[in-house]
Amino acid sequence: MRFLPSFLPKENQFFFLLHQSAVNIQDVARRLQDLMHNFENVEAKVQEIKDREELGDRVIHDITRALHKTFLTPIDREDILELAGRLDDVVDAIDEAAQYVLEYRIEKTTHRARNLSDIIVECADELVKAMEMLAARNSKLMEILPITVEINRLENVADQEASKARGELFSTGFEFDQVLKWRDIYDDLEQATDRAEDAANVLEGIVLKHS
Repeated sequence: MRFLPSFLPKENQFFFLLHQSAVNIQDVARRLQDLMHNFENVEAKVQEIKDREELGDRVIHDITRALHKTFLTPIDREDILELAGRLDDVVDAIDEAAQYVLEYRIEKTTHRARNLSDIIVECADELVKAMEMLAARNSKLMEILPITVEINRLENVADQEASKARGELFSTGFEFDQVLKWRDIYDDLEQATDRAEDAANVLEGIVLKHS
């Protein structure tokens, strides 16, 4: 399955694919949020997240293939690869958290996990907006910077939430095996926001380079 329309001009194909990657993050993030808030049909929901993670891998493959076929790119090819990789990392972290929920036979979610899933959705929404502005280039490029600031803020909020979550594992009567399980899940949920911040940092560099 290919995601790159054959009629799309070469100068726009990378922006299209990067936007598709961000939209996929948004979809995966919302599925994670639904899993955490509506804890039912867990196996099916986790499989849907896995399917979208594999879809994201195919988008990255299309980006790499397009780079090999294009001599001149609208922004530096290193920046395209770096941004694509960081976007893919967000989905990978979400997918791993969801897999842990299934494999560890989690019986119910925590309010901290639900809060972290909400923050991940906010990060995803901001990344989609940023990709839309990146495609517009000259007319919208500087408008990306406030978005990168917002993603950085959200990552800080997620760090604080994850720190509180880990503290509660040792102070609210969790069994030892549950402490180990939730520690892994919280780590991946936090990683999702860290990788979103990484993508935001790459975006900031692109904007400053081309402004």
